[in-house]
Amino acid sequence: MTEKTDFKKSLDSYQAERGRFRILEVPDRQYLVVDGHGDPNTSALFSEGIEAIYPVAYKLKFASKRELSRDYVVPPLEGLWWARDMDTFTVARDKSKWDWTLMLMVPDWIGPDMVSVAVEQAGRKNCPTRLDDVRLESLHEGRCVQTLHLGPFDDEAAVLARMHDEFIPENGLRMVGRHHEIYLSDPRRSAPEKLRTILRQPVSSAD
Repeated sequence: MTEKTDFKKSLDSYQAERGRFRILEVPDRQYLVVDGHGDPNTSALFSEGIEAIYPVAYKLKFASKRELSRDYVVPPLEGLWWARDMDTFTVARDKSKWDWTLMLMVPDWIGPDMVSVAVEQAGRKNCPTRLDDVRLESLHEGRCVQTLHLGPFDDEAAVLARMHDEFIPENGLRMVGRHHEIYLSDPRRSAPEKLRTILRQPVSSAD
């Protein structure tokens, strides 16, 4: 029987504790990605992005098990979020101004050719509207600060304010790159107060 890898358990970058900000080095990783803009609660681009990215991820999982004898749990959904004014995340919380990239991590043993085949297979039946927007990209984050948020997404603002305005500058760091969220819970199956989300911010030395 093929052993199944669960990256949520095996990778340090998927570990975080509530109430603790941790500095860590995140290695380069590759992801299936799809971009969009606007409020994730109302944007058709957001829901269509999710509908496009997951079928490709599962085609890759099955191909990896079948062709490479390497099985794994499809990693959690992740998102990069940014805006011209980052206060829209912590103060104004104006979701209509947010830009985002949805992501699903792809194991490093899978290459672009397998991704291309998976995209083609995902389009054979009930082709997702945004399938052509799905692509494979590498992400370099390096040094990051992250913590675990427990509760509704809209309650993240206070945690992010402490991260951005207190912990990061107090540790001689400055923010670089894009706000990163990792959704350890499925919002369709979990009550809002039980949602577990890793909040990550790439940083560099303030000097």
